[in-house]
Amino acid sequence: MAETARSARTRLYQDGKLVLEGFPLPEISDHLAETGTVVWLDLCAPTPADFDVITEEFGLHELAVEDARHEHQRPKLDRYADHCFLSMYAVCAGRGGEELSISELSVFVTANALITVRLDDRFDMDDVVVRWDNAPALAEHGVGFLLHGLLDQVVDGHFRAVQEMDDRIEEIEEGLFDGTAGEDRDIQRAAFALRKNLVRLRRIVLPMREMVNTLMRRDLHFVNESMVPYYQDVYDHVLRVTEWTESLRDMVGSIMETNLTIQGNRMNMIMKKVTSWASIVAVPTAVTGFYGQNVPYPGFNTAWGFWCSTGVTVALSVALYFSFKRRDWI
Repeated sequence: MAETARSARTRLYQDGKLVLEGFPLPEISDHLAETGTVVWLDLCAPTPADFDVITEEFGLHELAVEDARHEHQRPKLDRYADHCFLSMYAVCAGRGGEELSISELSVFVTANALITVRLDDRFDMDDVVVRWDNAPALAEHGVGFLLHGLLDQVVDGHFRAVQEMDDRIEEIEEGLFDGTAGEDRDIQRAAFALRKNLVRLRRIVLPMREMVNTLMRRDLHFVNESMVPYYQDVYDHVLRVTEWTESLRDMVGSIMETNLTIQGNRMNMIMKKVTSWASIVAVPTAVTGFYGQNVPYPGFNTAWGFWCSTGVTVALSVALYFSFKRRDWI
């Protein structure tokens, strides 16, 4: 018996109503032959046998199936004669955006079927199913309705991820001016992780703009007029996430530059203090060094000479101290 996917889910909609779930893959072609039916098939960790089945059942193009077999495809939408292939990524941010979990999704869209292919189970399709079940009035719009629910869930994940990053950046900004040396290292590490993840997120969300915009074109026939406003809403969210990601990249860059500037200023203050104290110490060193010459000098071998040199040392040191203190060098 051929090896099958670790998890496969099926749904059948008839005239906009859910009528069947969990039927076997070989029965799909029989259901597709019925009028007014829409089928959803989800494959998690599919095997080569599964790809052979969906190729036969849905008549998918071999290049599209080949893209779904291999990981690390760029986000895109490819059009074929009677179906489309979408490659996209779901995102989940952890630890305030410093950790980013990315799950690749491949989607086949035909006139009456939606096939989702997941290489792992990090993206939970249950959330998408809940979205579908919460909007039964839209189910009559067929594949366009199913695809909208999926896209909306994916884009909302992007939105939550960038929100997590924004909150973390605000935390870093608040503690930027009162950090110790250890906290400075934490800020640098967090800012670098955020910047790296923002670059990764930008590569994911930027192509989504073109993908959603293309789906709304009339010549594709997958999205009818009634569903266009819902896709427009998803498109607006994609634009917001894209712009938000760009602005956060600039903010993280500013944080890194500001942190380096603060460290430089702090180092300058330390150097000023060290130099000021060294100047104060240099006065008694100079006076005692001068009086330490092996030649007679005014007050040599007398008590008043000793007290005079001591007074000069103390007076000059005190004068330098208050002069540096007034300039905030100490």
